[in-house]
Amino acid sequence: MIVRPLGESLLLITQPDHAHLAGEIMTRATALAQHPRRDAILLAIREHDNGWAEPDAEPIIRPSGDVADFIAAPIAVRQGVWPRAVARMGADPWAAALVAQHAITVYDRFRSDDAWTQFFADMEALRDNLLARARLRLDDLIADYAFVRLGDLISLTFCTGWTTAQHYADWTVERAQDTVLVTPDLFGRETLRIEIEGTEIPKRGYQSDRDLREEIGKGRKRRLSGSVSHGGTEGTEV
Repeated sequence: MIVRPLGESLLLITQPDHAHLAGEIMTRATALAQHPRRDAILLAIREHDNGWAEPDAEPIIRPSGDVADFIAAPIAVRQGVWPRAVARMGADPWAAALVAQHAITVYDRFRSDDAWTQFFADMEALRDNLLARARLRLDDLIADYAFVRLGDLISLTFCTGWTTAQHYADWTVERAQDTVLVTPDLFGRETLRIEIEGTEIPKRGYQSDRDLREEIGKGRKRRLSGSVSHGGTEGTEV
């Protein structure tokens, strides 16, 4: 779950909805227009968070009473998401391999943590088996994965309201009010209009998971609108 502060309220956005927005955004990436694996890459972007559907359907609170977002979710939840997501995409081994690579990449900061050792071993084995099925190289996967990570960061920056710049390889993704700026440009200097819907609930301490879920059931739908544009510094595209 993504938890976006909005004054005295919170906007809850599901991880699958965020991923679908990422997919919509990256359909406009100029470097993907003629890419031979475009369909598989866009599928991976659009569905990379499908494993969060179950946790997002039963949101929980932290000991503090705050809503547990995708960063604060228990380790078992975070680790359990990815084998499920990869399995759901097994019909397309390249898309599935990209999602496995995403899991490996986003949690890389936990490499030295013993609690994550088996997770990395399992995800790398899944990825390598999928690479063998696709009959392509790891270098090809890493190159294509850039589109997945950039779509993820652009959508996350918009949905979360992050004010800190996010970096991947040579790219910077940052928010300026309702606009997400991407440097170097990915979209042929086009400005994209984007929006997403979430559930608005009061910003308060919750007494239990049940208390939170009841409040969500009473919450109203609210749409966030904004744009994605180039950051102004030119460079080489993906």
